[in-house]
This record gives sequence, C-alpha cells and structure tokens, in this order.
Amino acid sequence: MRRISVALAAALLGFAAVPSLAQVDVKSAWSRATVRGQKTSAAYMQLKSAQGATLVGAESPAAGIVELHEMRMDGNVMRMRAVAKLDLPAGKAIELKPGGFHFMLIDLKKPLRKGDSVPITLKIEGRDNTLKRVEVKTEVRDQPPPRSGMGID
Repeated sequence: MRRISVALAAALLGFAAVPSLAQVDVKSAWSRATVRGQKTSAAYMQLKSAQGATLVGAESPAAGIVELHEMRMDGNVMRMRAVAKLDLPAGKAIELKPGGFHFMLIDLKKPLRKGDSVPITLKIEGRDNTLKRVEVKTEVRDQPPPRSGMGID
C-alpha cells in the first residue's frame, strides 16, 4: 500500500510541474461582409487569457493572408499598421474592434456574405513559450457605413 501512495504522490508532483498551456477564451467573434469585387475585410473579437499569453499570428482558409493590425490617431490622422504580436495579460479582456486592434483578411478567396461563417485559427504563445492554436468561427455581419470615409478598419 505504501508503494502505491509513493507512486501516486510522485505522479501528482510530476503533473504539477508540467507548465499549463495558454487558456484563451474568445467571445463576440465577427467579420465584416464584403461588396462585390472587395478582396479584403476585417475580423473582430474579444480575447481573454487565464494565465497570460501573447497572440503571435492567425490564419484562415478564407484569406490568403491574415494580419493583426492596429489603428490609432497620429496627430489628426488615423493610421493603420501591422503588428507582430499582442500581449494578452492574465484575466484581462482584450477587445479587437473597429478603430483599434483587428485582423485584416487579405486576398479573400470569395465574398463574405451576411450569415456566413469565417474560420480563423489564432496562434497563441503561452508563458512557457508553447504555441497553441485556437479555432474561431466569426459570424459575418453587414458592413456598416464607414465612420470616417476610410472604409474598412
């Protein structure tokens, strides 16, 4: 009986020493519908990491390229730029939204229609440097009129 207890204790200690993978919850995932001939769109969502992680990329079979972008004011000009990664602090919800961080879906394979679903695979790096893939399905919604005349953000 003592051997079983020692073996069980050793096994439990072994499991405790294994680093946990990044647990990331995704909510409110959506992407913009496109109009005829449009080859780009954007996707938005809320991300929350339990242990803290870093979003390091994404891909989708619906687009040739998926890039993480940030929009922000530079003086009186709204600028958009690609970013390589986005920190997901432990327990804090990070909103990817119009006018802020978002995914650009570039070189779309077909138009995105309201009611469709767009699969996106997020690449999440945990604190232990392990890479985890999180599968997301975004709901395609009608594109609202541009707020600034700039089109997609």
